[in-house]
Amino acid sequence: MLRTQKVKLYPNQTMKKVLDDLCDYRRYCWNQGLALWNDMYDASVILADKKQRPNERKVRDELVANKADWQYQLSARCLQLAISDLGKAWQNFFDRAQPDWGKPHFKSKKAPRQGFKTDRAKLVNGRLRLDKPLGVKTPWFDIKFKGARNLTGELKVVSIYRENGQYWASLPFEVMVPEKTKTGVKTAVDVNVGHFDYTAGRINTLPGHLQKIYKRIKHYQRQLARKRKVNGKQAIQSKNYAKMRAKLQRDYRRVANVQHDLMQKFTTQLVSNYDQIVIEDLAVKKMQMSHVASKGLHRSLFGYFRQVLTYKCAWYGKALLVADRFYPSTQRCSVCGHIKQGDDKVTLAGNHKYHTKHDEYICYQCGATLDRDANAVANLLALL
Repeated sequence: MLRTQKVKLYPNQTMKKVLDDLCDYRRYCWNQGLALWNDMYDASVILADKKQRPNERKVRDELVANKADWQYQLSARCLQLAISDLGKAWQNFFDRAQPDWGKPHFKSKKAPRQGFKTDRAKLVNGRLRLDKPLGVKTPWFDIKFKGARNLTGELKVVSIYRENGQYWASLPFEVMVPEKTKTGVKTAVDVNVGHFDYTAGRINTLPGHLQKIYKRIKHYQRQLARKRKVNGKQAIQSKNYAKMRAKLQRDYRRVANVQHDLMQKFTTQLVSNYDQIVIEDLAVKKMQMSHVASKGLHRSLFGYFRQVLTYKCAWYGKALLVADRFYPSTQRCSVCGHIKQGDDKVTLAGNHKYHTKHDEYICYQCGATLDRDANAVANLLALL
């Protein structure tokens, strides 16, 4: 199975130019391929001819046949992998079950994150070596990196990206992961905005130090918006604007690091202590309200938690059960099994008819008074 390690790259000036060119070339290949794919698809629809529908091979062969001279100075695998990812994106477009369903869009050079992929990178003496195209006379250097714990295994497709003037790489290795010891214990996780509840207690997904970073982000966003309002398009050309934007991107990176660290540790704790785990299948997009009210929902990382827990359970041989999306874990009484209907249902604001609180569950059948989240955990645990 694949285990990916994220490392920070420290290229010299020559390799920085190479990485920047490859990032731009990846974006160019994607946009050219997407434009060609759209034209082929529109033509097949107008002519009602399925044989003219585009696919990965047709688009790739067309772009390779029309290569310009300058493209031969860059890695050929950059184009191949870009079109491969484009083909996967189009396949996902015809599958509405995808979480981020939508038509592939063009990449912008203004995006804060630019990157590319290669399957010809090697690790030589603890450094990353990229493939050098034939005929390139410029000097070539191995790239120093830090942050890797273990470099054993077969290196697969490497993703390299630039963000806020810094370079990062994801190194996937084909390794054998030993299964964890069986404990015979089971648990359930009820996800909420700001915290996750399970049988052993509660974990806070929005700690205090994270809230402080979000306040700084809000301040930087207002400062940038004020500069754009006063100076118009010329604002982005100033050095102060660039400094403020760098601070904003730095804090976004800190938020991502804190959240990912928290989720990694929590999921590792779950797969280490429990053999069977139950989680909910939530329709997150339908739970979103206004863009302001949805902030807490986005920051709680429901999708990332499920993604990480899924692959860790597969790694370590643990059983993961995803409850049905319409399973009434919140409305069902874990004592008698009564399910609330109509005006008796518990909402985000509690129950207006009986004036109950948000975190309170009162069963009108057996009279049990329970904590709402603890009741949901018990209902999920009953599925095992």
